[in-house]
Amino acid sequence: MNLRRGHLPRERSRAWGRAADLMLGVRFAFTGGREGWTRAALTAVGVGLGVALLLLTTAVPNALEVRHERESARTDFTFSSSEQLPKADDTLLVADVGTDFRDDSVRGRALEPEGPRAPLPPGLDKFPAVGEMVVSPALKELLESDPGAMLRERLPDRIVGTIGESGLIGSGELAFYRGADELAPRINGGVVTRIDRFGDPNPTEQESDPVLLLLILVVFVVLLMPVAVFIAAAVRFGGERRDRRLAALRLIGSDSRMTRRIAAGEALAGAVLGLVFGAGFFMVGRQLAGTAEVFDISVFPSYLNPSPLLALLVAVAVPAAAVLVTLLALRGVVIEPLGVVRAGRPARRRLWWRLLLPLAGLALLYPMVGNGRDNGDFNQYMVTGGVVLLLVGVTALLPWIVETVVARLGSGGVAWQLAVRRLQMSSGTAARMVNGIAVAVAGAIALQMLFAGVDGDYTESTGQDVSRAQVEVQLPSEVPMAPAAEKLRNTEGVKAVYDYSEGWVGDRARDPENGTTMTVGNCASLREIATLSSCADGDVFVVQGAEWDGDTDPTKLAVAGRKLYLDPSYEGAPKSLEIPWTVPQGVKTAKPRLGLLAGTDRGGFLLTPKAMSSALAPALSGHAYLRLDESVPDVQDHVRNTAAAVHPLADTVTWSATERTDRFDAIRTGLFVGAACVLALIGASLLVSQLEQLRERKRLLSALVAFGTRRRTLSLSVLWQTAIPIALGLLLASVVGLTLGTVLLKMTGTPVRVDWTGVLSMTGIGAAVVLAVTLCSLPPLLRLMRPEGLRTE
Repeated sequence: MNLRRGHLPRERSRAWGRAADLMLGVRFAFTGGREGWTRAALTAVGVGLGVALLLLTTAVPNALEVRHERESARTDFTFSSSEQLPKADDTLLVADVGTDFRDDSVRGRALEPEGPRAPLPPGLDKFPAVGEMVVSPALKELLESDPGAMLRERLPDRIVGTIGESGLIGSGELAFYRGADELAPRINGGVVTRIDRFGDPNPTEQESDPVLLLLILVVFVVLLMPVAVFIAAAVRFGGERRDRRLAALRLIGSDSRMTRRIAAGEALAGAVLGLVFGAGFFMVGRQLAGTAEVFDISVFPSYLNPSPLLALLVAVAVPAAAVLVTLLALRGVVIEPLGVVRAGRPARRRLWWRLLLPLAGLALLYPMVGNGRDNGDFNQYMVTGGVVLLLVGVTALLPWIVETVVARLGSGGVAWQLAVRRLQMSSGTAARMVNGIAVAVAGAIALQMLFAGVDGDYTESTGQDVSRAQVEVQLPSEVPMAPAAEKLRNTEGVKAVYDYSEGWVGDRARDPENGTTMTVGNCASLREIATLSSCADGDVFVVQGAEWDGDTDPTKLAVAGRKLYLDPSYEGAPKSLEIPWTVPQGVKTAKPRLGLLAGTDRGGFLLTPKAMSSALAPALSGHAYLRLDESVPDVQDHVRNTAAAVHPLADTVTWSATERTDRFDAIRTGLFVGAACVLALIGASLLVSQLEQLRERKRLLSALVAFGTRRRTLSLSVLWQTAIPIALGLLLASVVGLTLGTVLLKMTGTPVRVDWTGVLSMTGIGAAVVLAVTLCSLPPLLRLMRPEGLRTE
């Protein structure tokens, strides 16, 4: 071999030699017998789990984009059509008949084609007839199950097909299309509209919000950092056995550089095998994603297609990182022919350079303190770099902290002494196991603080008094209010119903200059929305000083004998009913009542039932506000079923005291979904790491058992070995997380407030994951603690 190299140019000969050393390491990874294969498999599983999550992460942007495209492609309500389309052979009438079932939203549309060329919704082959419906696979499964019996009462139409993937935004979406007729008289641009094609004709881009962009950046960094840490730890599985093999290589003549290249080749082999495992895990996870729903988010497997460029980056970066991590780890190890110096007392770790990493991160973030959302976007590179350096600082500081603390731990029981001595000999290995969970908890605490701090900016009050009503039922104008309200009162779990018929009245039949609302209800209902001195059936009131009326003074319209028009027409809109109404004698004055059911004070005219002529009914739509006994199971679904029985287009709205911005909610949901995946990776990787550690100590455990050590003592020592580093890691994670959270809040211009409940919950989740992993590792530990483990070849 040396003679052949001599005939080649020196640089080329060196390159061939280095490549040969790397390939020798690859051969050692796969030809080292059962031990070699076990180590390679453990490394591959650890790396593969990280690679799978990285691939899933790179597929997330594409999945979100596809969901958005599918949602946009089936858009049928644009809420911008002041001019309705005329009826033609290519038009379709669409009614929004969506509902809720328990905590799930059900998207529903009633369809009435007006010609042979009416547009089909995406995912449908033909229109369902009246009495038929086409449903999503998830809704079909629900309707055919026992828990869906109550929803089946609300959707009694015969199922004639399922919606195709192109018409759904996720595999778990609940959606249906049903046939309908006689929708044309109800066109209003809101509940019923006429369209000639599906899709948003005027898509608009949302204005960028610097704080939301900052949230997205930090979420991605926080979710991906633990993955990188776990991959770095996985390529170092079996480090002690590897070093002993390298010492044997030194004994037969290899120099230190060749030895390190061979070690890098072993790591490279494990990383490449991990890429293969990761691709397999990704394909399995991709298929499982089609059957799973996390925080109401579901996708089809076809959505999860990683960007080719990002996938290539993962394929190159993971093996390169494996080689780099191995070479850096061996810099502090002296491998000699007769052993590894690491087995002796290692040199104490230095603190100064470990502090530079978080300080550098703070230095990158500091210039953006106080920017808020009014001083332009945050520099994404500085934000990413600062957060990464702070979280990497956790991985740098934790080994020093573990080493310093365990060196000072005193004496105790046998289990304690075994655990402490093991930690003193290999504190670096213990810290590597905990690094990933510490980074995840630190990032989660910071995000929890940031979300809690800016939550108020994206949450606003609805004005709805949920202590007086919890559900609102809106009825079409042709539905008589009195019998409908009676049916609602008789519904199980309904304690009270406040019903009103409402419309708009103007001073002219067309294009009125002044207008106000007209509300019809009994005295008990009217007292919920206005302060009345006295009330009897037949009275008419005008509300003075209501905020709802703005600049219009309804008392100027309340002149006895004056003719007003209910449901007046406006230029550019279809002709309305224009029903005349004469103001009667003896109109009483009322004052608005604050804290109304509908979220704002009610103005205009208030009529009791006897004061309303039957001619006005077609222009009035019904509203019922219900107070419920929420101890009754599924009480809201009982109300929805009753409303659907009253009229198919009845809309049931569940009230809430506050509502959040959709984009803020989407980012928060994305964080929860990502955190769930990362926690699953943390648990799986920790378990693999724990099993690898136990495998390396198999002979030692067997020797202790052979000398009479109780299995309970050894099990307790393993628990202490895990508990001490995790306690230190979680403490460090809390400090770093609170620091990062404080800086991020100052960057957004938000007062700093520590959400201690969130901090404790994040810390508790991290501890629970480690405890679960430790408990799962006890059965293998008991199998390893047998005298037969002393046998060797």
